[in-house]
Amino acid sequence: MNDNRSTGMTRRALLGAFAATTVVAAPTFANAAGFLRGAGDIRRIRMYSGRTGERLDMIYWIEGEYISDAFKELNHFMRDWRTDDVVKMDLRTVDIMAAAHNLMDVNEPYMLLSGYRSPKTNAMLRARSGGVAKNSLHMKGQAADLRLASRSVNQIAKAAAACHGGGVGRYSGSNFVHMDCGAVRTWGG
Repeated sequence: MNDNRSTGMTRRALLGAFAATTVVAAPTFANAAGFLRGAGDIRRIRMYSGRTGERLDMIYWIEGEYISDAFKELNHFMRDWRTDDVVKMDLRTVDIMAAAHNLMDVNEPYMLLSGYRSPKTNAMLRARSGGVAKNSLHMKGQAADLRLASRSVNQIAKAAAACHGGGVGRYSGSNFVHMDCGAVRTWGG
């Protein structure tokens, strides 16, 4: 076994260098949450956007610390694609998303349908559908609507609900799950 101390390379530095090479688009998080049980020393999020064609596959947390360089990328990726407005996403939501993904033991990235929503976009969607909340957590950067081709809405929702980190909505008719870092609750079918 090599002694990394002789080269001046620490495990943290090595992991940081590795994480920097995996950042495709992504970023921010709050303090580590207990619902990421079994996540280990590294947390990763994988998503793609069918709307913009962008992909994100990044390590955003190493050994108890969020990687601040990843925040800007994640915020941009989860922007309101209709208006290009960007806000600071609440990292608790990203933690819930990552934890649910880990619980499902899949390699497939989430398809992000909606992250941040500007008030203008939320009002437009609300006018089209009764299922859009007037004071949606999407407008605060605290929610995401996600889908996986390899898992059902029920499977994704059960994994998210098992995290006990926020709200989980099942939208079976539209084939997506809403995850947020608000009060712990579930709805939909």
